Amino acid sequence: MLTIGIAGGSGSGKTTVVKKITQLLPPDSVSVLSQDAYYYDNSHLPPDERVKINFDHPSSIEFPLLNRHIDLLMEGERIPMLIYSYLTCSRAKDTITIYPRKVIIVEGILILTDPDLRSRLVVKMFVDASPDERLMRIIQRDLVERGRSLQQTLEHYQNFVKPMHEQFIEPTKRFADIIVPQGGENHVAIRLLAAQIKERLGLP
Repeated sequence: MLTIGIAGGSGSGKTTVVKKITQLLPPDSVSVLSQDAYYYDNSHLPPDERVKINFDHPSSIEFPLLNRHIDLLMEGERIPMLIYSYLTCSRAKDTITIYPRKVIIVEGILILTDPDLRSRLVVKMFVDASPDERLMRIIQRDLVERGRSLQQTLEHYQNFVKPMHEQFIEPTKRFADIIVPQGGENHVAIRLLAAQIKERLGLP
């Protein structure tokens, strides 16, 4: 089993990279764990407090549970991955069953900030993109998926995303084994990584 961490700033193209790597590997050989599923439940907070939640700070993630789930997968056990809603800031009662596969990909902006999680990752990747590119993707995503207005998105970026990126996410680039500029558009890097994975695990 090979554990791969894919980090990078919000809107850098991590999800696209994960999808393209998965498409290049044999069917049913990859399981993906999303850091976003492990945000702490905040359903107890009133609506006016929920909008103040800093999703870009490492303390917002339940890393002990994420690490435990990775350990269970490495032991050959299936795990119940959580489902988190940004709209309600809460965890759903339902879960998604994740099965142990030859490749486990852990994806998220903050995954390289946690030393215990880093120690579980055999390969660590940082997906890099310019601030302008990331902001454009964040605006598109937040308007469609997170129910924010343009003004709310820009304020959230200025108050949370940008300063947290500079303080916590960008510095984790030094932990990466591979830095992929241009995100999902870097087809060469993605193909090379997929080829390395296949060779290492003896996959067709």
